Amino acid sequence: MESSRLHRDIPAYDEDIDFVMLASQDPDFAKVVDPVTKTINFKDPKAVQQLTKSLLKRDFGVSIELPDDRLCPPVPVRYNYVHWIQSLLDTTSDRYDDRYDPDRKVLGLDIGTGASCIYPLLATSTRSQWRMFGTEVDSHSLDFAEHNVHLNDLEHRISLRRSTCDGPLIPLGALGLKQIDFTICNPPFYSSKDDMESGYALKAAPPSAVCTGAEIEMICEGGDAGFVCRMVDESLVLRDRVQWYTSMLGKLSSLHTVVARLKKAGVKNWAITMLRAGSKTRRWAVGWSFVNRRPRNDIARDSDISHALLPLPAAQTIATSLKAQDASHSLNAILSGLDLRWNSATGIGFAKENVWSRAARRKHLRQKTDLETSGGAEASNTVTEDSNTTQTSNDNGQEDATLGFKIMIEDMAVTVRWLKGEDFVLFESFCSMLKRSLSTRTQS
Repeated sequence: MESSRLHRDIPAYDEDIDFVMLASQDPDFAKVVDPVTKTINFKDPKAVQQLTKSLLKRDFGVSIELPDDRLCPPVPVRYNYVHWIQSLLDTTSDRYDDRYDPDRKVLGLDIGTGASCIYPLLATSTRSQWRMFGTEVDSHSLDFAEHNVHLNDLEHRISLRRSTCDGPLIPLGALGLKQIDFTICNPPFYSSKDDMESGYALKAAPPSAVCTGAEIEMICEGGDAGFVCRMVDESLVLRDRVQWYTSMLGKLSSLHTVVARLKKAGVKNWAITMLRAGSKTRRWAVGWSFVNRRPRNDIARDSDISHALLPLPAAQTIATSLKAQDASHSLNAILSGLDLRWNSATGIGFAKENVWSRAARRKHLRQKTDLETSGGAEASNTVTEDSNTTQTSNDNGQEDATLGFKIMIEDMAVTVRWLKGEDFVLFESFCSMLKRSLSTRTQS
C-alpha cells in the first residue's frame, strides 16, 4: 500500500476543486454532490468530511476516519503548507542546489496533530524518506490519529505521543530526539469564545462551511499569535536543534505579532508566505531558523505580504551588457583572483570573510607571490580541471564560511543568490564588488 504513494510530485493546490471531476473519480464523493448545482452542502458535516476523504484518497493514496466532534481539515490549504515546508527544506539543504534530494532523511514534529493526523500523513505520503512525530493533548483526538496511522500502515514512519497543556510545545527531550528538521503546527486561532464569535461577526459573510472543531482545537491563551510566540521562546533555547520552526496562522494580525517577536529576539533568518487554496481560503505561514542557510526569495518573501514583514532579500540581479559566455569568463577571472572557494561548474562559492576589499586582495596577492617565489605556486591557488574549482590552500571549504553564494548567468544579467550567512551587509558588499568589476570589464 505504501509503495504506491512514494515519490509523488504533487503541486500546490491553486484552483478551486473541480467537484464534477472528483465525483467522476470517486463514487463516494458523487453521493454528496448536488446534481443540479454541481457542488456540495458545506453546512453538512458528512459532506465536508467526504470531500476531505476523497481528496486524500485521490491525490495522496491516504485513507482516514474522522469523529463528528473534531475538526475536519480542508486538504488544499493543509497540503499547501506541507508543500511550502518541503520547498523551505529543499532550498536550505547542505547540498546548496535548491532541489529536492530524494535520499535526504528528514524528521519533522507536528505540534497538535489532531484527530486526522493530516500533516504527518501528507508529509510521509509525498516524501519517501520523511518520518514524523506528532504530539496531541486531547486523548480523543489522539485515539483517532493513531487509528489513521494504522489505517495507512505507517506506524514505522509516524510516531504519536500524548502531551500536556502545561508542558513544552517542542519536547525534544521527552521524545528522545537530539535534532529534527522542522516543526509543523496549526494552533488554535482564537484566544476566547468572545474572540471567536467576534471573528465570525467581522466576516463579510457567514462562514461558508460548518465547523465541528472542539473548544480545545479552536481556543488557547493568546490565540494563534500567543501560541506561536511561545514557540519562539522555546526556540531561543533549542536554537539549531531544529532547522526550521514553522506554524500556520489564521489572522494577518497574528503574522504581524509573530514577526515583531522574531525581530525583537534577534532572529535574522525567517520566511513567510500566504497559503492560498482556491478563490476563498487564505491563511499565513511563518518559519524561522538559527541555521544560516537562506531560502530562495520565492519561498521566503511572498509578494502579496506587506514589505515590512518580509525578511531580507536573498538575491540580487546585476544588469550587464555582456552575453552569457562573456559574463562567465569575466566572473571566473574576477573570482579566481580572490581568496575564496568557487566552482564555476555549479556557480556556487563560499568565502570566510570579505576577501574582495582592496586590503584583502593586496594581502592575498602578497601571499601568492611569496609562495610562488618559494616554489609553492601549486599550494597557493589550485585549479581542478574536471570541476573548474578554485580554492586557496588555507580554505577548509564551506563549513566555516560566513558567505555562501550562487551565481546564475544569462545574457545581459547576472543573478547572485545568497545561500549562506547572517551578514546581509557582507552579501551586499559582494554583489556591489561584482557589479563594479563587471562594469569595468564591459567598458574595457
